[in-house]
Amino acid sequence: MNFATAPRAALACALLPLAAPLAAADLPAAVKALQQEGVEIVAPFKAAGGLAAYAAMAGKRPVAIYMTPDGKHAILGTMVGAHGEDMSKPQLDKLVGKPLAAKTWKELAASAWIADGSAKAARVVYVFTDPNCPYCNKFWKDARPWIDSGKVQLRHIMVGILGPTSPGKAAALLSARDPAAALHAHESRKREASALASVPARAAAQLQGNHTLMQQMELGATPAIMYLDSAGLLHIEQGAPQPARLAQILGPR
Repeated sequence: MNFATAPRAALACALLPLAAPLAAADLPAAVKALQQEGVEIVAPFKAAGGLAAYAAMAGKRPVAIYMTPDGKHAILGTMVGAHGEDMSKPQLDKLVGKPLAAKTWKELAASAWIADGSAKAARVVYVFTDPNCPYCNKFWKDARPWIDSGKVQLRHIMVGILGPTSPGKAAALLSARDPAAALHAHESRKREASALASVPARAAAQLQGNHTLMQQMELGATPAIMYLDSAGLLHIEQGAPQPARLAQILGPR
């Protein structure tokens, strides 16, 4: 899933507007009406066929708004070319998808995560991880060739949502003297994390922040994996990826 096209599942939400809202006085009446309904108008652009258009966010979804030639009516939808291509995708990617991806990437970087792999890795992938999640463990195992080769660093954003021991185990990993070593021992099943009976205030705040971010991104399952493609667009994969998807997420082995 990427922020530009969103063919399925939910997109990460913007905690703040992507840009300063366009002044209502500068908008056609039909676009103002959409703005009043909660559509965030990001920027104008010229669509194929010479139509005036606006890049916008409807909820968590980038959309294009096309104006009729008389400027009195607005149409939300997809303009398709002769070969079925989305004619406004480049503009939505540039005006909405890339800024939203960059903004969300900063929010992910500011979360409480545990590094898995070299800090010098060329590729960084974030993943919401619950210590009791078997599919998180599967992804951890499947990613070993990329991690061990130094090509990828996974950043595990720890959450405790799957069971009564999940918060205590996640807190134990975040609070460990060496969180990376503790996570490796836990996921490799060499030494599973023991749930803390009392979660320290700092770890509790970290877990709450991570859970809030996960909710704001409308992610309902772990692992929830996030990565940037070569164009700077953010993609989200929920659940343990199939083998064919691993190379897209983690890059060439």
